[in-house]
Amino acid sequence: MSRFSKSSKKSRVTLFIFLFIILAGLIGTGVILFFEGEAPTLSLNLASNYIGAESTIVLSAQDRKSGLKDLKLTITQGNKNLELFAGTYPRSGYIGVIGAPEETKEITFNPKKAGLSNGPAVISLHGSDYSARRFLKRNQTTISQNIIIDTTPPKVSILHSERYINPGGSGIVIYRVDDKGTRNGLLINDDFHPGFDVGDGRDDTYIAYFGLPYNADDASKTFVVAEDRAGNTARVPFTVIFKNTKFRLDRINVGDGFLTKKIPEFEQYYPKMSGELIDKYLYTNNIVRQENNKKISDLCKNPHPERLWNDRFLRMPGSSRAGYADHRTYYYQSQSIDKQVHLGIDIASTKNADVKASARGIVVYADYLGIYGNMVLLDHGHGVFSLYSHLSQINVSPQDALEQGVVLGLTGTSGMAGGDHLHFSILVNGIFVTPKEWWDQHWLDVTIEEPLVDSRF
Repeated sequence: MSRFSKSSKKSRVTLFIFLFIILAGLIGTGVILFFEGEAPTLSLNLASNYIGAESTIVLSAQDRKSGLKDLKLTITQGNKNLELFAGTYPRSGYIGVIGAPEETKEITFNPKKAGLSNGPAVISLHGSDYSARRFLKRNQTTISQNIIIDTTPPKVSILHSERYINPGGSGIVIYRVDDKGTRNGLLINDDFHPGFDVGDGRDDTYIAYFGLPYNADDASKTFVVAEDRAGNTARVPFTVIFKNTKFRLDRINVGDGFLTKKIPEFEQYYPKMSGELIDKYLYTNNIVRQENNKKISDLCKNPHPERLWNDRFLRMPGSSRAGYADHRTYYYQSQSIDKQVHLGIDIASTKNADVKASARGIVVYADYLGIYGNMVLLDHGHGVFSLYSHLSQINVSPQDALEQGVVLGLTGTSGMAGGDHLHFSILVNGIFVTPKEWWDQHWLDVTIEEPLVDSRF
């Protein structure tokens, strides 16, 4: 055999091996591309396992190998099987992700209109992809979730509602809800006031405390609202007679001596202030005030679910220097420079006088806070809070449980205070109200205690 023949035979063998490797690679690539084995990933997102009269289901699907081919959402109850959504995703090619890589849909439906009854049902989501596995039957995934259909709204019965209300005033509504698993409370001029168990053994009866802001000009939109686990909502109106109130006008003169003394204190906490002393004062009196009041309101959003206080709130001995909702105009060098509203009562006693807890409560804040200076905020349960500010000393810490009369600090001049005094506020669900009502045992008896007793009969 010639050397040429041997070389030719060797070349054919090499070519055959090379072609075989290429063919094997193509087959392997085809298997990977067209016969991938990863099934679609599916999820169902419902607000709860309860489906109400108008419910939304969010479905999500993902397949990043060959892509989604189709999706179907169904609900089954007994022998009824209803299709809520069907989606088909056209092929976009022949290699790689040729279907939809992902899909998210919000499906809203009304079970009653769909002919379904209250009771158990099953929601299922099925999806397949473009893989050629399983003799072209594709990779498939099905997920299911047991639900309860409930399209009946809660029933609300009002047992007592406040007859009169004025700006800055407080009140209550007592009502019964037939479904214990509800979120309930009051809507007054679009402000929500949560309801709480009355705490006397009646598991279907609730009390909601409310406060009307100082600047309210009516109380025409007043409802008891209840929402069950399925999202069904009851909305029952009640009527109160709105009585307007005129608040005192006050003039505050701002002097250079006050600015020189106070502004360095605020600069420590708010270094982004700029300009002259009067500019920094206006920044503090406006921007910082707004931030402080927002924080206080936020601190009141998770009240203790039980009523912790009994009888009237204590008032610190001393003379009142400024009243609730005094409308203040600030003057500098005989020029009007600002207007603000005073959201508490200032009480002056002796220097560094004891400041006592006005009622039993839990400390939710004990620190420096802008215009309020050193401040303590107590949670008395059921949405009622008391605030103590301008303190020279704080004796308590957050989460401390205080009995009525416990000394929580000493009066001082911290924050926007010109002289030693206590700034005292009452808040109901984050709304500043007049403290005078809460200091008055007769008001508490007539407004809260007697209606609670009467509502039992």
